[in-house]
Amino acid sequence: MNALMNIGIAQINAVIGDFPGNVKLLLAAYRECLEAGAELVVTPELSLVGYPPRDLVFKSQFVPKCLQALDYLAGEVREVPLLVGYVDHHHPAHPGKPFRNAAAWLENGKIRHRIWKTLLPTYDVFDERRYFEPSDSCEPIVWNGRRIGVTICEDIWTEAHLQRPFYDRDPVAELSAKGIDILLNLSASPFHLGKPLLRRSMIGGIARKVKVPVVYCNSVGANDQLVFDGHSLVTDGNGGISAQFPGFSETVRVVNPFAPAANDTELDTCDAGQLYQALVLGVRDYVTKSGFSSVCLGLSGGIDSALTAAIAADALGPGNVRGLTMPSPYSSRGSVDDSFSLAKNLGIRCDEVPIRNAFEAVKSTMLPVFEGKAEDVTEENMQARLRGLMLMALSNKENHLLLTTGNKSELAVGYCTIYGDMCGGLAVISDLPKVKVYEVSRWINREREIIPWNTIDKPPSAELRPDQKDQDTLPPYEILDAILELYVEHQLSADEIISRGYEETTVRWIQRRVDFNEWKRHQAAPGLRVTSKAFGMGRRMPIVQRFVG
Repeated sequence: MNALMNIGIAQINAVIGDFPGNVKLLLAAYRECLEAGAELVVTPELSLVGYPPRDLVFKSQFVPKCLQALDYLAGEVREVPLLVGYVDHHHPAHPGKPFRNAAAWLENGKIRHRIWKTLLPTYDVFDERRYFEPSDSCEPIVWNGRRIGVTICEDIWTEAHLQRPFYDRDPVAELSAKGIDILLNLSASPFHLGKPLLRRSMIGGIARKVKVPVVYCNSVGANDQLVFDGHSLVTDGNGGISAQFPGFSETVRVVNPFAPAANDTELDTCDAGQLYQALVLGVRDYVTKSGFSSVCLGLSGGIDSALTAAIAADALGPGNVRGLTMPSPYSSRGSVDDSFSLAKNLGIRCDEVPIRNAFEAVKSTMLPVFEGKAEDVTEENMQARLRGLMLMALSNKENHLLLTTGNKSELAVGYCTIYGDMCGGLAVISDLPKVKVYEVSRWINREREIIPWNTIDKPPSAELRPDQKDQDTLPPYEILDAILELYVEHQLSADEIISRGYEETTVRWIQRRVDFNEWKRHQAAPGLRVTSKAFGMGRRMPIVQRFVG
């Protein structure tokens, strides 16, 4: 059947566990779609719950309150159906996990159909088999003479689109074999660089394979370390793009998937732009959903803190970002001036709080203990920890969330000070390699100087000892980041990386540093995931281990 059909797509930003707030959000989107002439409204995966709820589902009242909210939502839906994601019970008399990742078809005040997710991912950041039982069968929903296939996120990520086959079932093929006129997918697919383009290719391929339009509704927003980019889309039965939703913003639109695709809308594939938008969204949601309204951070005059400040000012507004520049005896006046120039360009407040006197006081206090021992990295770390103390004091006094400013390259090899520059509630750029830090910073300056060019152009330095430069300790960042990508993201062995032409001593030094510093990363603030393999929930390495490879 190819009759016209207007489908409302609600690319919305749910908050995990906020059932009243999510119901309000869903009803507002539903009514907006009705006004635009929708005949059916689709929302993202677990849109009533927020994704991922993780162990909240085990709380005794979580699922009952979810079902109570679902009943209320159903009572507000009239003849135009609403397809909404939620968590349901698995029948207690049947073996298996206690819950279902589910979608409900709401119509005329009732729950008309319940659909269970079939493929439950347990890799990278996903752990759905911990909670959910998969569907036994995939059945189309017959409505108004149409046969509608409904899938939930991973159900369309079959072996053709993964690095290896994870599943022995293909829900899309099962639905297609039973005859469908259209395929709907409720999704909560987190962002990483390259993911929007991959999805677009995959969904177009599915449409061409099953020869029906595909409606893909993805979440937008950030929950903890995960950023959901939206980029919902609709294809016609030939895989042509009928509608491409914007990324990183809530969008509600009505689309006719049975109309031929008028044009193949281009997707913004600028890496730096996507990374920046993802980080801005990640900061905004992490801060506001956590109940904060403002942040503080240290401004060193370096590029990492400058980029973090620019992201925060965009996410929260300049008036909600507070900076401290804390020169040590080894800080150049130029770094302090760069911090104030940045603050002026961003419109944020910055205060200067020197740590020289505090540093001398700590050294003097520890002198009897350290007598006869030369100064070394201990004194460098003292300065970083004094800065952490100052920033935490400001955070406590004025109720700011403290942002850490370290990048992925440094965190990977432990070039950071625990209880010092690692202090904070959110590690904004901890999944951004140093080379990408420069790319995004230059992108920010594409029209005018926001981050001082001197900050971008000067050699990076922690300025914790005389004439210190990062490259005194680390390989050049271009080499470091390339090796880290192979070792961390692609999980290649040192020998495999060396075989690609990298110098053996450098590779093995990086390998040892990454492995040894796992204990630091386990104590780091949560970081926003923007690459395919971030430190944190998607990379679960033991702290104590002796494997070398």
